[in-house]
Amino acid sequence: MDYHQLETLRRHHPAWRLLAADSAPLALGFFYRAFVEPNARARSQGELTNVLEDYLHGLRAELGEDVHPRSAGAYLNDWAADERGWLRKFYPPGTDEPHFDLTPAAETALRWLDELQERQFVGAESRLLTVFELLRQVVQGAETDPQARIEELERRRGEVDAEIEAIQAGRMAFMDETQIKERFYQVERTARGLLADFRQVEQNFRELDRQVRERITTWGGGKGELLAEVFGEADAIADSDQGKSFRAFWDFLMSPARQEELTQLLERTLELEPVRDLGPDRRLARIHYDWLDAGEETQRTVARLSAQLRKFLDDQAWLENRRIMDLIQEVEQHALAVREQPPRGEVMAVDEPAPSVDLPMERRLFVPPFRPSIAQQVVEEGDDDVDPSALFEQVYVDKTELAGRIRRALQTRDQLALSELLAAHPLEQGLAELVAYLSLAAEDERALMDETVEEVVTWKDETGRVRRARFPRVIFSR
Repeated sequence: MDYHQLETLRRHHPAWRLLAADSAPLALGFFYRAFVEPNARARSQGELTNVLEDYLHGLRAELGEDVHPRSAGAYLNDWAADERGWLRKFYPPGTDEPHFDLTPAAETALRWLDELQERQFVGAESRLLTVFELLRQVVQGAETDPQARIEELERRRGEVDAEIEAIQAGRMAFMDETQIKERFYQVERTARGLLADFRQVEQNFRELDRQVRERITTWGGGKGELLAEVFGEADAIADSDQGKSFRAFWDFLMSPARQEELTQLLERTLELEPVRDLGPDRRLARIHYDWLDAGEETQRTVARLSAQLRKFLDDQAWLENRRIMDLIQEVEQHALAVREQPPRGEVMAVDEPAPSVDLPMERRLFVPPFRPSIAQQVVEEGDDDVDPSALFEQVYVDKTELAGRIRRALQTRDQLALSELLAAHPLEQGLAELVAYLSLAAEDERALMDETVEEVVTWKDETGRVRRARFPRVIFSR
């Protein structure tokens, strides 16, 4: 990091420009209130304008009417301009109203300012222990000698056994209040930092989409080579360190057992006396649900970018075909123009319009012709007594009733796995009822389907035979 690099960052990086701007207190204070504090992602222009008008009204009532005289809409458009880069202005699919979201640069500025706030104390012990634990995981994870791994596990087992014996003997070691507060501060800062990382992940995928579009526009080679390079670039992003880490984080968070464990740990931590004295934000107890919302928004962004890229490729193919048709039509027009007065001499000589290829081994063997024999039959009216009850014994699944079960179950909880619902309400109509549940999940935007995890449900049919079906994990959200 030298002088020239810092000078370039000062002039071009949006986070530095935001911190140096005259309106930095207004912009950063509003960003924190509108996005960071409620953990809001994209917000519509009308909603965000109302919030900013209220914020400006409070400032003008306190500091005077001449403070920040511009309108809320003007401020939003100015902060979203290319020369600022503090807000991202875009149009979501299916709506003509612009939406705004924070950029990673604005998140960086807010986190840096948060670091400037005076803390009650600087915890060194917990961070030192974290460094030791991470180094221990790196060394153990990279160890290739089985005997060394076994010795390390036996050492840890000895420590656990010694701790159990001490507790049984009545010697229990407790953390003091300082240690508890120090670790809670570190948990809180790390948990909130994860929310900011999601915007950077989305920005990275948008940068990839922009680069791919530019490459398609300026491509001069074959289409096959272009597609190979595009999909290879997408696979490289997915297989990068950041992509693998995000996928592992998402798989870990999608586990209902992990969510339940994290909920219990947060609740028990917030109930500790030293933590209550700090006056923590109670929304920290739902931070993992905020992670889920942010992760879902990131996944939807990636899906939208993939769909837009596919449409962009289709449009490019249509333009290429249109160009070919224009060239053919131009050749035909020239041919018609010289039909009555063909050019003198030989213009072009073609031996054959197409190459002739003879492959003797591809000749079909002789097949005798088939002559069908059609028997003339007269259909007569039958007099057999047929039981019509089979026409009325059709299976009907009431999706309204199934949706009501899901809503009633979500009244006491935020998330519900389909396997848990089936355990409480077993299938009565077999596979048709299971398909109806999956159809409701596909129609619900808040429901999640994790196809990487497979679940099994069993039921008995009308003959008493046990049936079994496998389906992807489905989680309904309130």
